[in-house]
Amino acid sequence: MEITASLVKDLRERSGAGMMECKKALTENGGNIDAAMEFLRKSGLAKADKKAGRVAAEGRIAMAANGSKAVLVEINSETDFVAKDDNFVSFTAAVANAALASGVNDVEALKAVALAGGTVEETRAALIAKIGENVQVRRMASVDNGLNVGAYIHGGKIGVLVELKGGDEELARGVAMHVAAMNPPYMTAAHVPAEFLAKEKEIELAKMTDKDKNKPADILEKIISGKIAKIVNENTLTGQPYVMDTNTTVEAALKAGNAEIISMTRLAVGEGIEKVVEDYAAEVAKAMAS
Repeated sequence: MEITASLVKDLRERSGAGMMECKKALTENGGNIDAAMEFLRKSGLAKADKKAGRVAAEGRIAMAANGSKAVLVEINSETDFVAKDDNFVSFTAAVANAALASGVNDVEALKAVALAGGTVEETRAALIAKIGENVQVRRMASVDNGLNVGAYIHGGKIGVLVELKGGDEELARGVAMHVAAMNPPYMTAAHVPAEFLAKEKEIELAKMTDKDKNKPADILEKIISGKIAKIVNENTLTGQPYVMDTNTTVEAALKAGNAEIISMTRLAVGEGIEKVVEDYAAEVAKAMAS
């Protein structure tokens, strides 16, 4: 039976073992994925098998930076306890450094990058076997445009990259800290979708009293425009009060620093992953009943 790339990929995802180990296991077992899985388990290379389907929504955001180049990598674990384990922390730091050095810009390419003793993917599989939890290299973000970069990690749980045209290192870091703290949905007013504005206008009109609605059209438009402008400021990086100096806005701080915001990226551990809420009392009661 032909050992296809798709077959190797399926076994890798199921076992957590390295690509070459999976190819060898499939070759040894005539392309039978179940037999190959058993082969890997007997070889001690597939301790990740039953862990691969577990929800991994904890973990860390790791960062590596060098001048105008910077990268963030989110690596997930099942529990916050493991996320603080020295082996896990060392792995996340090594992966971030490898991502920066290699210049790759997507997770699939990152998995094939070499670390000491194997690829990122092979090291991940070995880590699962060692710590006993599912570990996933979930996503990454990078910048390398020769601009002024602000890179910031908050408690290993939130990572931010911002690029400024102009300004200085202190301003870039300050803006990155602001993004971490305030999580603005949009960068500037120009980035706010028309659909968002239309919906907010609809909501503001619905909230108005009949007395206000009966005002002349030009007055009514001014009232609504003022309300929408406030909402836009609340939802944009440049419109928000600057966390480093709340007496000014981010936009004003950028202007004072002769800077322009070019991009912002914010990663938070586990966002978008549906976490499993364990009811231990119910689980114990069920076990006792059976």
